[in-house]
Amino acid sequence: MKKTRLFKFLLPCVAVALPLALIGSLRPTKAQSSSVHLCVGNPSNATTNVSSPNNYLLVKPQYALSYSRDKGIANWVSWQLNSSWLGSTPRQDNFRADTALPSGWYRVSSSDYSGSGFDRGHMTPSADRTKTVTDNSATFLMTNIVPQSPDNNQGPWASLENYSRSLVSQGNELCIISGTYGIGGTGSNGTKYTIANGNVQVPTRVWKTIIFNPESGVTTSTRVISVDMPNIQGIRNNDWKIYRVSVDSIEVKTGLNLLSNVSTSVQSVIESRVDNL
Repeated sequence: MKKTRLFKFLLPCVAVALPLALIGSLRPTKAQSSSVHLCVGNPSNATTNVSSPNNYLLVKPQYALSYSRDKGIANWVSWQLNSSWLGSTPRQDNFRADTALPSGWYRVSSSDYSGSGFDRGHMTPSADRTKTVTDNSATFLMTNIVPQSPDNNQGPWASLENYSRSLVSQGNELCIISGTYGIGGTGSNGTKYTIANGNVQVPTRVWKTIIFNPESGVTTSTRVISVDMPNIQGIRNNDWKIYRVSVDSIEVKTGLNLLSNVSTSVQSVIESRVDNL
């Protein structure tokens, strides 16, 4: 075949193949963005692009999160909770650095919290992932952990986690998003702004939003629980219900769009409500 004819033959093929190649290169990000754990959306439009180190998307089989390299903690963590995630696997307690972080980033280790006066506080709870050893072990990656005051973590925060699982035992499926904001919290050794030689920021507040049965479609009658708790001591015996707020309140303080996949007309109704059940 002459060169001229060959060029005319190959040109349409290249024109088709190049866009397909480009689309193929985008597939991993698209697949990650469709995780079951991003059940009501990606609150900060986090991506897997390393040029966004403070809004970096990590998608695990057990949960999804937006990580901040400079804070050393997640901005938010989102996960599905239903009966399929619950079983009898014991707590693994194998806190460890997350090797999925990009090369060159500081990887927080369990020992970074030693002597800090703060608990290694789970975002996705260990007890929410008890079906298999692998699932439970994944909750001990340090990207799922934040410096949490012992009285918060072991008090109202733990009570809300237990309540969430009781809802699942009643037949509900939940979409849960939790996170932090602010700088500076008070643990058993007093107030600190960072730990781990400045590699981990201590938050002022920890928050959580729970959406009921999103697989059935979120409507204006969907129940949503949101809490905003201080990261301090002295609250161990407080009822988690006193910390209930609206989704709107959390969004104002964090800049997130927590229910981004829900229609704006529905959001405007359910995000302004404060749960009272």
